[in-house]
This record gives sequence, C-alpha cells and structure tokens, in this order.
Amino acid sequence: METPIATNSLVLGRILKRQARYRPDHLAVAFEGERLTYAAFNEQVNRWANALTGLGVGRGDRVATLLPNCLEALATYWACAKLGAAAVPLSALLLEEGLVSLLSDARPRVIVSTVSFAPMLSKVRPRLGFTPGPAVVLVDGEAPDMPGHARLVAGASADEPAEVAQAGDLVTLMYTSGTTGLPKGIMHTHFIRAMYAGLFAATFRMTPESRVLQTGALVFNGAMVTMLPAFYCGASYFLHRQFDPQAMVDTIEREGITHIMVVPSQLIAMLGLPGFDPARLASLEMILSLGAPLRQVHKDTLARVLPDRLYELYGVTEGFITVLDRADAVRKAGSVGVPPPFYEMRILDERGRECAAREVGEIVGRGPVTMAGYAGRDDLTAETLRDGWVFTGDLGYVDEEGYLFLVDRKKDMIDSGGVKVYPKDIEEIACNHPEVREAAVFGIPHDKWGETPLATVVLHAGATVSAEALCDWINARVAARYQRVDRVVILPDFPRNAAGKTLKRDMRLPYWEGRQQKI
Repeated sequence: METPIATNSLVLGRILKRQARYRPDHLAVAFEGERLTYAAFNEQVNRWANALTGLGVGRGDRVATLLPNCLEALATYWACAKLGAAAVPLSALLLEEGLVSLLSDARPRVIVSTVSFAPMLSKVRPRLGFTPGPAVVLVDGEAPDMPGHARLVAGASADEPAEVAQAGDLVTLMYTSGTTGLPKGIMHTHFIRAMYAGLFAATFRMTPESRVLQTGALVFNGAMVTMLPAFYCGASYFLHRQFDPQAMVDTIEREGITHIMVVPSQLIAMLGLPGFDPARLASLEMILSLGAPLRQVHKDTLARVLPDRLYELYGVTEGFITVLDRADAVRKAGSVGVPPPFYEMRILDERGRECAAREVGEIVGRGPVTMAGYAGRDDLTAETLRDGWVFTGDLGYVDEEGYLFLVDRKKDMIDSGGVKVYPKDIEEIACNHPEVREAAVFGIPHDKWGETPLATVVLHAGATVSAEALCDWINARVAARYQRVDRVVILPDFPRNAAGKTLKRDMRLPYWEGRQQKI
C-alpha cells in the first residue's frame, strides 16, 4: 500500500521559523552595517508579516516590491511566504507605462517601495483599474497616503502569524526579463520553491557553515537559486545594495565568502579589476555563472586562476535547468552540464522527434520546479507547457554522454539566404580578440540575403582596435562564409535588464524599424 507524501509540509515560511528555533544565534543576514541572527531576522519578518496582515494581506493576495536590494525586500519575500501571499518583485528600472502594465496584471494588495518612487506611484495607482487599489508602503520615509515601513513594523507583533499556506499556493509571481517580448507573470508555488531550496543546496554543496554573497538584483529569479538554499541550510547570507566588483572582492576576502552567483558581465568585470588578485578569493568554493552563456575564453581564465570552483547553470524561469558541476568544468568545457536528479531533458527537431547525439534541436525539459503557468494567460501557458514539458525556445544538442551544449535562442537564429547562422558561434570568436570584453551578434535586414549578421562589441579599457580592423579579424576566423559579419559596431556598454542580461532586442530593433537608423 502506498504511503501518501505529506506535501503540505513543503511550505516555504517554515524554513525561517525552523532556523530561528534551532540556530537562533547563527548569523542569518548581513546588509551594509546591519547583521541579524536567525532569531532577530525571523522576529523582523514576523513583525512585517503581521503589519501586512493589518493592511489586509492574506492567503492568496499579492505584495509587489519596487525596491533596490535591501533588508525590507528580503523580509517581504519571507513575510509573504508565512502569510500564504505571493511576492511580486518588480524592477526598479521600470518606467511609468511598464509599471502600469505589470501592476494591472499582478493586482497586488500592497506595493512596497521607496520615497523616490512615490510621485510615480501617485500617478500610477488611479490607472490600475481594480478595486480596492493597492496600499503603498515606503521603506525610507512617508508620503501622503503612503505610510512608512518602520512605523508599521514597530507597532506590529513579533509573534508567528497563523500558518495558512499550502504547498500548492502561489509564493512568487516573477515577471520575465523581457528579452524576448512582453513580460509574462510566471507562477511559482511553495512546493516549487521548496524544491529550489533543497535541490540547489545539494547541487552547490551548501552547508550550515556556508557564507553566501548576493550582489546582483534580488528582483532577478536567479537570486532565488542561491538565496533559498542558503536559508534552507541555515547558512549566512550577505547582501549588497548593488553590484560593484571591487566591493564584491573586498567582501569575499573579509567575510570568507564560500558561494557567489554572477551573470557573465559581472564575472568579466571582476576579472578585469586593476590589480585583480585571485588569492583574495581563496575562500570561494563556488562561482556560479548563470543568466547568459559564459564565453569559453572567460571559463579558461577561471580554470587557470581559480580552479575547481566554476559551476554553470542553464535554465529558464519557467522551470527547467541543467548544471555543469565544478568537477566537470574542464573536462566538459563548452557544455552547460546535465539535468539534476528528478529532471528530464529531450532535444526535439521541428517535427517533435527526439534528436540523435550532436543533432541540434529545441531544448525541452521537465522537473520539480516546472512553473504552475503564466498568470491569467492559459493560451501562452499551453504554448510553453505541453504535457508537463517546458519548451524553452532554446536550441542545443547533447553529446554521447548526455551533456548539453547550447547553440542559441531559437528567436535569435539568423536566416541568411536560407542558411541558419547561430550568433553564439560568432560571439565566441569575437571574444577571443584580446581587446574585446563582450560581444553580441544579431541579424539585420539585407536586400539580397534577407538577414546578415552584425556584431556589436564592448572593448576593454584602453583598447585601440578599430571597428573595421575587428570586422576583418572576425571574418578571417569564422568557419563559413555565411558567418561573416556585415560590420562591427563598438559600444561603450550594452543595454541590460535588472539581471544584467544583454538586451539584444533593444539593439536590433532600430535596424528593423528603419534601415538608416544607427544604434
């Protein structure tokens, strides 16, 4: 006779309560000058959860954050987990129209923000079209009809709120980064986030003694990849207000940080610091790269100066991942690893048939973190989730051992005269030039071929190479004539979203709206 699994014990809010009981004096969170034990942080979260209850937040409600990295953002995530509400992290880079669109879709009961956003929120709230409209709480002051977080927390009880959440309840609503179109609200339940916590802790070898540093934006789903397992283990979590490569190195050395998560542009910035000394990072046990492909030239540098530490995660917020373990980083250079336990992966051709080894197709996967769907968009959910499988829209292949190699995003593929051109292949070549820091290749209109590749690059400080010389250098090294770039455009930096991902769409769009426009 089968024994039913008590899935309702997988409620995320229980993690913090447990650590406060069994590890009360262990350092939980450090942010700027403040250091909180698990007992103290849990009390702060309880007060905030009870203050939110006083504002009408209950099970099934949503609480939006429009914040930089701060303790209040972190506490809001955990308060929602205790209340059975869903946290809705929104980027502080949003403009008014984007904010109206996302808030109208999310329909939060409360918005937690800063004084700097108060004027915009005053204009936004009347445009949202649902009642009751959201209350706004400011973490760094007060404004008319917008109470201060500090006053609300000070007047709230530190008692544990009544547990009402269930494992299947929504705990986060994450809006997509927008690199491939209009944002969509991705629904994650307590069960899904509990799987993030436990499975990533094992994957990244975290322990209660681990010291985890987060310097990128908390609004980015990638932040959950290290934050949730850190609290699950009862480790210490160090938070920076924003990414600064020098501050990151200083903190790693001073605090004995063991685990960091970065996107490639942040890793490149760290390696490019004047006088970079890998000895200052000796405490690191994990350097996790995610969010975009890490170029092989940078992997080779890490293997030389900080060996046996690099993990690379490929994944989509919709709920499929692979991980290249640090033990395989050199042997399987170029790969993004394999699915963790309890995950499955297929590579499918355009007819839906499974591809042979080294045959390129769409990456399709499923596992315990597969999303519940896109909020209010059953049509889009049906396109991405088919029989429980996530169709990622990414192209790749597996080798004979089953390791995944990324080729490119399906939507980024260039069709030049009927030939498929993968931008990633050209980007890898461009990044091998000693004066190139980063490269992004995309298709632009061409009268004869329909599309042709254009390369945009960011150079290292002090570089002197010209766009014309770089174009010649790249075209002399591509594998086929159809991979030759039409030209190279040198930029001071790439447009990026809050997660640090390069927004190719923003660079490509002017060429398709009007061929004479420049980037």
